[in-house]
Amino acid sequence: MTPRAPLAGADDALPALDIYRQFRGLIVSGRLGAGERLPSVRQTASDLGVAPGTAARAYKMLEADGLVVSRTAAGTRVSESAALLPAPVIRKIRDLVDVAQDAGVDAGDVTDVLRTIWRSPHLDDGRPDALSGES
Repeated sequence: MTPRAPLAGADDALPALDIYRQFRGLIVSGRLGAGERLPSVRQTASDLGVAPGTAARAYKMLEADGLVVSRTAAGTRVSESAALLPAPVIRKIRDLVDVAQDAGVDAGDVTDVLRTIWRSPHLDDGRPDALSGES
């Protein structure tokens, strides 16, 4: 499974990081399971319209995080020890994506807000917690 083309505006200066994040998301969400083979670096580069070196950097980042294992002739496969997010977290994320898509919200805006909230979870602006579904 190859990720989609890098998101417009998402780390334009660092396409390898965007590719890394997409593959990491596929692995952590369980969409790419332990032992599954990733496309070759060359195939990923071709599919996403980036240089092979860019795709190779993303693969090296995944390997450094222990998410994949690369072996000559066997290719790059998802590590047996790759951690998955708990199912309730995945369900909430899928719900968030559905609501955002229905509202026509840009994926980059959602991820920016999520990162902000993640880094400052105790900021209270008086609004309901949109991520928990509470009103």
